[in-house]
Amino acid sequence: MAELEVEIVAADHFVWSGPAKMVKARTADGEVGILPGHTPLLAIMHAGEIAIEPVNGSRITATVDGGFFSVDSDRVVIVADNAKIGEPAAGTR
Repeated sequence: MAELEVEIVAADHFVWSGPAKMVKARTADGEVGILPGHTPLLAIMHAGEIAIEPVNGSRITATVDGGFFSVDSDRVVIVADNAKIGEPAAGTR
């Protein structure tokens, strides 16, 4: 099964990385969902929540204050001004 390699970093610290099945974020052009095989993309992120469906485990959310979102060859890199991992979304524990 194909998977994404996801990395989230903030301006001053590492936030999270790992394999995932899907990533969702809010960009300047609207909400975007990324699955394995997605075409390359570079987007400006709006402040809000990023949702990650890891290959193993419960859904992960991160709150970001803006930044950018890059997708290339099943690698998703999120560089945020500030980012913090949140609690799993309700009903996904």
